[in-house]
Amino acid sequence: MSTVTQVGRALALLGALWASVAGAESVHRFALVAGNDEGGDGTRPLRYARDDARKMHDLLERLGGVADDDMRLLLDVGTPDFLAALGELEARARAAKARGERTALLVYYSGHAKDGALRLGNTGLPFETLKRRLADATTDIRIAILDSCRSGALTRTKGARKAPAFDIDSGVAREARGVVILTSSAADEDSQESDALGGSYFSHHLASGLLGDADRSGDGQVTLFEAYSHAYARTVADTADSSAGPQHPTFSYDLAGNGDLVLTDLRANAEGLLVPVLAPAGQYYFVTPGGRVVAELEKSQDQERRVALAPGTYRVKRRLTDRLRIGEVEVRRGRTTVLEETRLRDAPFSDDPVKGALALRGAWWSLGLAGGYQSFFDATTRQSLFLSVPLVGFEAELHDYFRRDWVWGVDVALGGKQAVLTLPTLSGPPYRYSMVNLGTSLIAEWPWERVVPFVGGRLAYLMMRRDFSDAAMPDQHFNMLSPGLVGGVRWQLTPRLNITTRGRAHYLQYNVDAQRSLGYWELAALVTYQP
Repeated sequence: MSTVTQVGRALALLGALWASVAGAESVHRFALVAGNDEGGDGTRPLRYARDDARKMHDLLERLGGVADDDMRLLLDVGTPDFLAALGELEARARAAKARGERTALLVYYSGHAKDGALRLGNTGLPFETLKRRLADATTDIRIAILDSCRSGALTRTKGARKAPAFDIDSGVAREARGVVILTSSAADEDSQESDALGGSYFSHHLASGLLGDADRSGDGQVTLFEAYSHAYARTVADTADSSAGPQHPTFSYDLAGNGDLVLTDLRANAEGLLVPVLAPAGQYYFVTPGGRVVAELEKSQDQERRVALAPGTYRVKRRLTDRLRIGEVEVRRGRTTVLEETRLRDAPFSDDPVKGALALRGAWWSLGLAGGYQSFFDATTRQSLFLSVPLVGFEAELHDYFRRDWVWGVDVALGGKQAVLTLPTLSGPPYRYSMVNLGTSLIAEWPWERVVPFVGGRLAYLMMRRDFSDAAMPDQHFNMLSPGLVGGVRWQLTPRLNITTRGRAHYLQYNVDAQRSLGYWELAALVTYQP
């Protein structure tokens, strides 16, 4: 019997054994979602564990019926914080159950695993401890989804090594009822990440399935059975030719009753994308402005499909035998957008929107033009010594080279104005005040959909001059290194165009006629372009 057939029969049994939750009028849902890119000693940082967690959190909040108060999102936290959050949700679930409510608890984790334990930074959570915690919980339904992996190159492997990785199927307490554990790989396999997908294969296909690709019945709801069988088939297919070999997600269960649990409702908020019946059959890909596939959809002839995309702008791709058919679609909040075939155009394979600078090279450049303003904090200084001036500048930034979400930048800005020298007894001669600001910075970003806040440090070299119109007055100049801090927010308008607002605060030591500690600030707006 083939592995796929065995999985199909086991999944059928899973549907038959599942507690009769779908038939209940309501289920009070709780969710703990965690992602940790760090695995402590002996591991390399991951790139997408936190992103996978954010995606799952967003899905459960938008489509999974989990209220904000009943969900916790943990990023880069250790085992004590993880267990504390789990305990808090267990207590809330017990209170709900005491009120006579049906309850469900979902635990999702993406990150490292090693030596029989989840690795949350430098701390570990043994598999057996987590299984025992789930088995002992009084919640009616308990679901654990574990995507633990280790880092690699363009397609990287997760989990630190093949020895004893996800041995989840054995040893689940058989006296517990209503427990399901899904994992991204078998006990002797590594899990894998993909730069082109912007996440792990398993979490990507699970999320894509929950957004609608797994809704094979067409009823607008994705059940646990549908989501897992979809993630299994697509993960195996996508990793079959990888260097790490095929990856087989696994599950274990101890359930009673019948029916199936609905994980997401695609019509929960009436927003998303509808691929109509008359649209051509094929595999559709939906790509973010940053070039990452957020969802996929397989459409058959004479079939209507729905994908519950979050509000935003996406590029749509359908692959034909000799070309691509691509276009752009905007999903608006609270509205269902119908995909129109006339909005798509034919393009060569070289225009594939999935192939971005990040996907191919792991790092990418952006170039920007800036306009801003600089002023010293001290009033006397900015009125008579170093004047407040408008700035225009040019910047270049290298993204994701040293580490993911780190940006190294170099910049130059010019400013100047006409002024009159202030003397104690009379109005002094006019002069031209000018400054050149050269800087380099290293910042960390926190991408969230199309909004990217950032903060970091900067080292600048300032060159300031006074050029007098009176030839009898000698020109003056002052040069100095100046350390500082920088922070701001970047908005992604299109896949290549961004708008950024930014603030800087710098320190400067003036030592010409006296030792003085001075500070200045800069505010700027930038238009940046990714070649």
